[in-house]
Amino acid sequence: MEKKEKNILPAYFRAKYQLIATVTFTAFFSLLFILVSIPFSDNAWFELGPSQAFAFTAIFFAIALLVIIISKRVMYATRRAFRMTYLQYVLWNLMEVVIICLLYTAFTIQGDEFGIINIEDASFLNIFGKASLYCITSLIVPYIIAGMYFAILDKNKTIRDSAPKEKSIINLHDYTGTLKLSINVGSLYYIESDDNYVNVWYSDNKGNLKKYMVRCRLKDIEEDFKGTPLVRCHRKYIVNLSRIGVLRKEGQTYYIEFAEKDIPALNVSKTYEEAVLSAV
Repeated sequence: MEKKEKNILPAYFRAKYQLIATVTFTAFFSLLFILVSIPFSDNAWFELGPSQAFAFTAIFFAIALLVIIISKRVMYATRRAFRMTYLQYVLWNLMEVVIICLLYTAFTIQGDEFGIINIEDASFLNIFGKASLYCITSLIVPYIIAGMYFAILDKNKTIRDSAPKEKSIINLHDYTGTLKLSINVGSLYYIESDDNYVNVWYSDNKGNLKKYMVRCRLKDIEEDFKGTPLVRCHRKYIVNLSRIGVLRKEGQTYYIEFAEKDIPALNVSKTYEEAVLSAV
């Protein structure tokens, strides 16, 4: 089981901000690579300036970019449906390369037939083979660079407790590792997941309930604050057990209540019930 978990792709690879950044970076990288490589290719027909070949270039680039956007959108939409492995992620990206190579090959053959472009050897195998080399460079290389960049960010810890566990101060960082909020553990009530953000609910110096939003993942909080009063009680919540007023059970479900009337009760899901009960 442990070996299988190691093969699972980290969640940040399919996060919205990561996919948007990857598509944007890939688009600029590919455009620059194509423009630089034109003089060295004997079957490249990309052109700039008023011409039919330029129109062909613009249409191809737009459709290729649309293919990548749709692919990444599907990857993001299915992130909760199944956990992707590293191999599946690689195959997914290679499939994008194949589709765009086929698209380029079709454009080249049709353009040659209509006289829009002029290619010496317009055979399918020749065009597809050379297109594969260019697509792998213009797509896979930026994918690798983007993946390495976000892996470094993730390694820095999205939210971490930088102080020793016996300390009462908790430091909250965003996904880049930047310190966003430093708070006394006694002032913190709970942390709520909100897509790619978390809402930190706490009391200020006057005792007023406040909310602070940090761009990060709730999972990092659960991992980084083990051994502290912060315990995961639900897929959406991490609660500060030191601020619990009442833990009650209704039917088959436990509920956490705070002494403050403005804070709603939080239900404890079955997944995290044992962890909560063993910690109180």
